[in-house]
Amino acid sequence: MPRLELNPNFTDPDAFYAALTDIHRERGETESERINARLILLLANHIGDQQVLEEALAIAGQATEPATAHDQPAQQEQC
Repeated sequence: MPRLELNPNFTDPDAFYAALTDIHRERGETESERINARLILLLANHIGDQQVLEEALAIAGQATEPATAHDQPAQQEQC
């Protein structure tokens, strides 16, 4: 049964990061979200194994740092 690879496995992590940030440059939030969704689906299709994908989802869904004000719904002022 394949497991999710958690050890560094990039051939060139800096080049990937540069390409990822470049594709988002000068794009609006909606277009960037669509790019991310397509990228996720392309990579999920490449992985293919449901158990590996579920493991990735579980790990990605774990909170690793406190939510920022941007991540939280707007609070209404109390009168």
